[in-house]
Amino acid sequence: MTDADRLSALVAVWWEAVDSFTHLLEHVGDDQWPTPTDLPGWDVHAVAAHTAHLEALLAGRSHDDIEVGDAPHARGMMGKFTEQGVVARRHESPDALITEIRESTTARHTQLLAEPPSDPATPAPGVFGAIGWTTGRLLRNRPLDVWMHEQDIRRALHMPGNLDSAPAVHAADYLLESLPFIVGKRAQAPAGSVVRVEVAGHPPATAVVGDDGRGRTGTPDDEPTVTLAMERETFIVLAGGRRPAAPGEAQVSGDVELGERVLAAMAVTP
Repeated sequence: MTDADRLSALVAVWWEAVDSFTHLLEHVGDDQWPTPTDLPGWDVHAVAAHTAHLEALLAGRSHDDIEVGDAPHARGMMGKFTEQGVVARRHESPDALITEIRESTTARHTQLLAEPPSDPATPAPGVFGAIGWTTGRLLRNRPLDVWMHEQDIRRALHMPGNLDSAPAVHAADYLLESLPFIVGKRAQAPAGSVVRVEVAGHPPATAVVGDDGRGRTGTPDDEPTVTLAMERETFIVLAGGRRPAAPGEAQVSGDVELGERVLAAMAVTP
């Protein structure tokens, strides 16, 4: 598969994620939009507004540089930047948010089909390129972000679904790539440790800690010090930093203490 083919496939996964996200929003009741989500400071309306903001930027629309007020959950420069998009849309109706997402993504999708990206190393457009993102990184991140936010809303409203789609598989595969960093850097696993994570529907992921304390990708032949097994939803909730696993949702075999440390350190997205 060529770079162009891989990027085209990512565009298709993002488009599927957008379609599912907007269809979900259409089924949110008027009284459900203020429902808090797992994301601190953000209710369902804020999650939709955030998605509308980023997709509008990608469609070439301007950013609203406004004061965000008291928002302790908006940490760092990017946190404040994304909060500005939410605050700017605070009083928009649900229909207006859905329309903005659809119009922005349709414009972007049309552009991507007319001028398909072919080089993943090309700087991403607009603010994304300004922070150092490449086209490849942007196109990998958008379906992850949109699908994760769909799941944020589904959990908040007790409307489970869309856990076996192409965006779901993409999101979990992408997050599993961070296992060596989680094990070596965040969990501080001792040298020689081998951690295997078995997420239902995905090949097992293995991380091995070297003598320098750094994690690297292991192989199926590496004998695990500890194995963590869980469903896809449990994994994305943990890796997405949404909430800890409920008792029994993650099975730990082998070094239980190390396994618990890895589970506690698994969040790789804010």
